[in-house]
Parts: sequence; structure tokens; C-alpha cells
Amino acid sequence: MFCRMEHVIKLFNSWFWWENLWMPANCTWANYEDRNGLVFPKPHQLFIIIPYAFGMLAIRFFVERCFAAPLAHMLGIKNVKRIKPQPNSTLETFFKECTKRPSQTEIRGLAKKCNWTVHLVEKWFKRRRNLEIPTLYKKFQEACWRFTFYMTSFVAGVIFLHDKPWLYDIWQIWVNYPFQSLLVSQYWYYMLEMSFYLSLLLTLGFDTKRKDFKAHMIHHFAALGLMFCSWSANYVRVGTLVMFIHDSADIWLEAAKMFNYAHWENTCSVLFVIFSIVFFITRMILLPFWIMRATIYYPVYYTQTVVLAYIIFNGQLLILQGLHLYWGYLVFRILKKFLFVKTVKDERSDEEEEDSFSDNDEKCTKNGSKNGGESSHPLLNNNN
Repeated sequence: MFCRMEHVIKLFNSWFWWENLWMPANCTWANYEDRNGLVFPKPHQLFIIIPYAFGMLAIRFFVERCFAAPLAHMLGIKNVKRIKPQPNSTLETFFKECTKRPSQTEIRGLAKKCNWTVHLVEKWFKRRRNLEIPTLYKKFQEACWRFTFYMTSFVAGVIFLHDKPWLYDIWQIWVNYPFQSLLVSQYWYYMLEMSFYLSLLLTLGFDTKRKDFKAHMIHHFAALGLMFCSWSANYVRVGTLVMFIHDSADIWLEAAKMFNYAHWENTCSVLFVIFSIVFFITRMILLPFWIMRATIYYPVYYTQTVVLAYIIFNGQLLILQGLHLYWGYLVFRILKKFLFVKTVKDERSDEEEEDSFSDNDEKCTKNGSKNGGESSHPLLNNNN
């Protein structure tokens, strides 16, 4: 059984790394051996991003605890603890299996079944929903960490790319391809970005979940796939450009989120407008009409053999661009509301609901209700 499994793995490995899938005609992996001062990217080097990703998580923990937490307190963001609802198996089952937001009729039925008041059932569902919504304090910490990374990565990109000819002349990404030597700066730029996105995948289940959770998953996998493919096929020059233009917009978004959570509305609005401008320039203009033109059309001038890596790489770029169109639509909607309503709100996030009344009110309402049903409290019809 073990020998058969080993044979399958070797067969898959030989097919996956077939030269015709990754490199131009008359080129083999032997040509990618380091020689005469030339250093080439090698797929096995990417295994290092696994421990690096855990190192990135350690850095994140340090930034969130030692930098983001004090900053949150300075901005008046308190670490509020969620109040857990009273244990109730009937309501918990209904919450998980039916709906998190029952109708008024369903609430009345549940109140009779539990021998509770309608208000108490409403409060239970509000508190139960709030348990699944991260606090502003947690959101601020996450945004602060991402801002720190994107700013660091963007500055690194400026340092690494400012003197590179392909930053100013996009044709240069294909000059001497595939025999382009890997630079030390390119190696660390890739390790930095891939470790970060892998760490985001590792914490998807713990980070703030938004309505575009699936889109974020696709984005992280597509980003890692793009970097893996560009590294293996030595599309490193264009890969660094893609990473650079992405980081340039994300900085402003995370900064806007931080000030939004701190309720600095004017600062948040200015930062969000800047983000919108940078987003549309980089992801709606530069990426499709500058970089993707260079990756889809320009290669025909350098080779007449289209390899599978070319198709995979551009396919992932198209997926990424599709996500940009989706997020561009959301950004446009938020920007439209800001211009006409003067508020900026992240439509992907749920908001915490306030409790209808205090714990003392809860005891009085529960003990004083004999019918287990309706009440004349003015919040009866409040079913947010």
C-alpha cells in the first residue's frame, strides 16, 4: 500500500513539474540551475513560507497587543465584553437550525414554548447574535495589523523596485526571459507577501467575518496561487509589480477602517476617498490595461510557444480582476452614499445590537410574567 502511494505521488510529481507546463520550448529544469552568477527561483524554496507564516502570526500577536491595543485605548475604543444569554436549548436549537432573526410570530411561539416573555426572547436573540459579531476593539486590532503589514510591504516595494527598469518600461519584464536572475530583494518580497497571505488563511476562522467572506477566501487562494505560479515559472518581475500595486490601495482602506472604528468620521471620510481613488487607478486601470496587457499580449513577441503556466497565471489574474470588479461595485456604493448621505459604512460588516433593557429588568420581566406571551412594553414591536 505504501509503495503504491509512493508511486502515485512520484507520478503526480513528474506530471505536475513537466517542463512543457512551466517553461518555453527547448528549456528544462536543468537550465534553472544556478550558474555563472545567475540565480533562479526554485519551487522547493517556497516550503519556507510555512514556518514564516507562523512567524508572521507571532508578529501579528505582538503588534495587536503592544501597539494596536494601546492605540485603541488612546482613541477611546474600549474592550467591551459580550454578555452571554441565558442557557436555553430550545432557543439555541432554533438559532442554529432555523434562523438568527425570527419573526414576531416565531418569537411569540418560542416565548410560549419556553414560558418566557416576548421581550426576554427578543433580548436572548440579540445577545446571541452579538456573540458572533466581533467588538470594535477586535476589529480595530485586526485593521491595525493589516495596516502595519501593507505599509511595511509597500515601503519595501518602493525600496526594491524604484531603480528597476521594468517599473517604468513594462516591456522589460520579458527581456532575457526565462533566464532572468533572481534578486535578493525579490526573494524577500515574495517570502514576505506569501507568508502574510498564508497567515490570513490560517486565521480566517478567527478573524472578523464579513458578508464577502467567500470572496476573501477566493482572493487569498488566488493571491497565493499567483505568487506560486509566478515564482515557479520565473514570472518574478511581473509578480512584484502585481503585489506592489495591490498594497498601495490596501494601506488607505485599513487606515480608514481604523478611524471609522474610533468614530473619527471626517478623517475616515478623507481616507476612504483617497482609497477609492487609488483603488480605481491601480485595480481598474493599471492592473487590466498595463500589467495584464503585458502578461497576456506581450509574450507573443518573445515566444511562439504558449505553456500551461501562462494560461494558469493569466487565468488567476482574471479571477483576481473579477473580484476587483465586485469590490469596486461595493466601493462605488459606499462612495455614493457618502457623497449624498455624508456617512461612510462598511456594508460587509454586521453591527452590534443594543440590549432592550438591563439585567434587573430581565429578572422582573421573567418573574412577573404569568402568560409567557405578549407584553405592553413599547419595544414589543422592535425586531431589529
